[in-house]
Amino acid sequence: MGDASGHGHDERDPSVLAAARARLAADRADTLVRTAALGRDFDGIVAANALIAVDDEHDPEGASTAFERAHVAALLVQAREHLEELDRALRRLEHGEYGRCEGCGMTIAPARLEIRPAATTCIHCARSAGPDAVMRRRAPGSSLDVP
Repeated sequence: MGDASGHGHDERDPSVLAAARARLAADRADTLVRTAALGRDFDGIVAANALIAVDDEHDPEGASTAFERAHVAALLVQAREHLEELDRALRRLEHGEYGRCEGCGMTIAPARLEIRPAATTCIHCARSAGPDAVMRRRAPGSSLDVP
């Protein structure tokens, strides 16, 4: 199977690809369910606020309502981003690019892909890129704004 770095691991092995496809599909299904639930929660918060005259600035409940709306909106954006990451990973799988680091071209360690099936970089490149790299990897033209 290879060492922890992923060297010696054959990412083209049909059983490895089938397991990766299954992990990605399961994660995608879970994320779709979570996205739908968060969308309903967000819509419910907006609808509840429409029924009452809430002045976020002066109403003691307004601040918590605004926080709740912002919190659910942020979770919804994260879920949509994760869904896009999973879709990109599935496309990489179909094109034979899954498991290959986009930074250095080396194989991504199987343990990393087990934990983060949509990973696009090996652990070394991920550490080198830093936390801001997530924002740079977002697909151009993606619309993740909450409705």
